[in-house]
Amino acid sequence: EVQLVESGGGLVQAGGSLRLSCAASGFTFDDYAIGWFRQAPGKEREGVSGFSSSDGGTYYADSVKGRFTISSDNAKNTVYLQMNSLKPEDTGVYYCAAERGAMYGVGYRPHYYDMDYWGKGTLVTVSS
Repeated sequence: EVQLVESGGGLVQAGGSLRLSCAASGFTFDDYAIGWFRQAPGKEREGVSGFSSSDGGTYYADSVKGRFTISSDNAKNTVYLQMNSLKPEDTGVYYCAAERGAMYGVGYRPHYYDMDYWGKGTLVTVSS
C-alpha cells in the first residue's frame, strides 16, 4: 500500500521555523520525485518545493526561495522541508506528493495534476 505521511506542522509566530517531514512507503522511493504543496483557505493548491533523487534536482517557488530548504534521507525514504522566517502568508495545509520519473533539476516543476500519490496533509499556521 502506498503511503505518504506528513508531520511537523503546527502553530508558530511570524519569523519562526518549522520542519516538515514526508515519510514514504509502498513504492520505490528512488523512482519518484517528491513535491511539497500548500493550500490556504479559499486558494488553489500551489507547489512550493520539490526534490528529485534521480538528478538531485530541487525546485522552489519564488515565494519561498531563500527561506525554505528541501532535503532527502533516502535511507529513511523521507523528504524534509525546513521552513525558516515564516510569514503569515505561509499558512495553509501542506501536502507532500510523489511523481514518478520527474526531474526537477532540468527546469521542471511539480504540478498538482501530475502527481501520482498524495499524503493527507499537515496544517501550518503562522501568526502575526
